[in-house]
Amino acid sequence: MVEKVIILDFGSQYTQLIARRVRELNICSEVYPYNTDIDLKADNIKAIILSGSPYSVLEEDALKIDLNDFINEKPLLGICYGAQYLAHFFGGEVQRSSKREYGKASLERIYKTDDPFINKIAEGSQVWMSHGDTIFKIPKTFELVAGTQDVEVAVFKGNDSAFKNPVYGIQFHPEVTHTLQGKDIFENFLVNIAGCSCNWDASSFIDTKVKELKEQLGDDKVLLALSGGVDSTVSAMLLHKAIGKNLECYFIDNGLLRKDEFTQVLETYEQLGLNIEGIDAKDRFLKELAGASDPEKKRKIIGRVFIELFEEVAKNKDNIKWLAQGTIYPDVIESVSVKGPAVTIKSHHNVGGLPENMSLKIVEPLRMLFKDEVRKVGREMGIAEIFIARHPFPGPGLAIRILGDITAEKVRILQEADNVFISKLKESGYYSKVWQAGVVLLPIKSVGVMGDERSYENVVALRAVNSSDGMTAEWSKLPYELLAEISTAIINNVKGINRVVYDISTKPPSTIEWE
Repeated sequence: MVEKVIILDFGSQYTQLIARRVRELNICSEVYPYNTDIDLKADNIKAIILSGSPYSVLEEDALKIDLNDFINEKPLLGICYGAQYLAHFFGGEVQRSSKREYGKASLERIYKTDDPFINKIAEGSQVWMSHGDTIFKIPKTFELVAGTQDVEVAVFKGNDSAFKNPVYGIQFHPEVTHTLQGKDIFENFLVNIAGCSCNWDASSFIDTKVKELKEQLGDDKVLLALSGGVDSTVSAMLLHKAIGKNLECYFIDNGLLRKDEFTQVLETYEQLGLNIEGIDAKDRFLKELAGASDPEKKRKIIGRVFIELFEEVAKNKDNIKWLAQGTIYPDVIESVSVKGPAVTIKSHHNVGGLPENMSLKIVEPLRMLFKDEVRKVGREMGIAEIFIARHPFPGPGLAIRILGDITAEKVRILQEADNVFISKLKESGYYSKVWQAGVVLLPIKSVGVMGDERSYENVVALRAVNSSDGMTAEWSKLPYELLAEISTAIINNVKGINRVVYDISTKPPSTIEWE
């Protein structure tokens, strides 16, 4: 049984970073909304972490849980809001700060030098503050561990005589890189205090997930929408390992794929031995999308039509009860919104774009993994690099790279331009140095001169980013000479484009895709 650390999400923008930091210690972590009913008596749950939040514990409708339920069962760590709620819940004093405490600070006041929580943490170690409330007085059943130059209560703990399990609260964020010894802090709590064994890796994930899939699916048959990308491919191989011939894969041409991708992907999958069938649905998708320009509406339409197609297929098959998808954690965190967990950024068609009434149940083997973790699992399973190293491609395809309404002519223009861009990246050796790249067709035209004649044609934007998991991204510093070569090739070879621009925005504040 795999050991787990449960992270309760109160809505912090950093919650996914907590999960990453825990996993970097080879400890399995799972994120749940703060009010999720969890079986805390499970032996494999080793600790609970309470995330930060954009909310205040002083608000009338503050996000609340009964901490006694958790503290009586498992070691607990509260981070920022989690720490403030911990203090507030047990009778401490939390007040609005006279000024927002945001930015670098240092642990200059160490009150308990022998406490295992701050083992190896240097006096003056840099930490990162980001909160509007401050703990002015800790509860009577707690004691101070460390403070900063400005904040008396930076780290505090529950008295051993008052609590069955270790309880700690910290007002800074150890999960961000600005806290220089953040990894040491997590290791101190999870390994030295909570007793995690650090034995979770790609191999153990595969063994556990295959066992879970066997138990979940039994003898049922499963439909899987393959895309050619790493997420759906790894999902397919996990399911194939678990249920074998009961997995039926389909690759749908929704008319929004890259140039010639439908044929190429079908041919490539033959080497994996999967039971796969191609479905040509270009006309159906383009008809349904006609006139739709709002990005959320386009995503919803695409998600609906995908489901309709799979349900039609399922009706003609025996015992098909499940639809499998390659959903990964960044898809989930950007799509799901309840009061507490992070605000919806956009609906991913395989998360927020699904219809409410479906005859098929959903199975998502990779739902709690980040992209780089999916690649590790894929390599562990021996999947070829042609799949593993492929750039991420959005589920709705080129629909969200065509700003505004979609037409067959716009798709053609974008496919041609995208093909030039990706080909040039591969030829130059930069494809493997970029995490994700694509072309965006803008809803504007510009004046140009082509062959001594005036032109008034489309503008496209090149987008190339570097990232590890898609949650944050930096724009790729491609050489000017390469950008010039790509621009010239697009304008000279793609009819309908006379201007190329390059997107130099980071995520955040921008997203990787434009819609």
